Amino acid sequence: MTERLLELLLDSFWKILLPGLTMTIPLTAISFTLAMVIAVLTAMVQFANIRVLKQIARFYVWVVRGTPLLVQLFVVFYGLPNLGIVLEPFPSAVIVFSINEGAYCAETMRAALESVPKGQMEAGYCVGMSYLQIMRRIVLPQAFRTAFPPLSNSLIGMVKDTSLAANITVTEMFMVTQRIVARTYEPLALYIEVGLIYLIFSTILTKLQRVGEKRLNSYGKQED
Repeated sequence: MTERLLELLLDSFWKILLPGLTMTIPLTAISFTLAMVIAVLTAMVQFANIRVLKQIARFYVWVVRGTPLLVQLFVVFYGLPNLGIVLEPFPSAVIVFSINEGAYCAETMRAALESVPKGQMEAGYCVGMSYLQIMRRIVLPQAFRTAFPPLSNSLIGMVKDTSLAANITVTEMFMVTQRIVARTYEPLALYIEVGLIYLIFSTILTKLQRVGEKRLNSYGKQED
């Protein structure tokens, strides 16, 4: 029994890891990149205090953060076809993860932007910079340095959240594990195994996060 289980785990490890490398990681990378674009734009709109756009941004953040990610996945993949909008599983997952994570990261970026001393803006205007130049050269670099740790945590969280994409038939690690479980009837061992693979991915990202933080801290000290 033990030998059979060990053989099953060794055989299934690569079958689970492969979709992790070819589906889970790309899904995370693409979604998080798009989420950061959304987050920065949303945060800058709120920081600029443009009344109408700020209200739209706040509404977007309120709706997305107030509804479950799984419900959002179902609305896009299973609900939109009723309106004649049919999307493949992977693009559906990318859209939902990007919009969802963008709302959370937008609040992180907004807080980081507001943490930059207002004197920095005034100094930029004094030397003749435009608003966009001040944001690009002065405010955003400082804000990104402040936001880097929580944004890294959001990225790690997204790696684990991609398991929800199995509910809309995205063939990522968790769905592959479910299929193996249905065939072998070994749920405990296999779900622990896929959990450990997620843990490996998260640990690697955590190590990279620490390296990034050290470099940003050393860069900040050089500037000071």
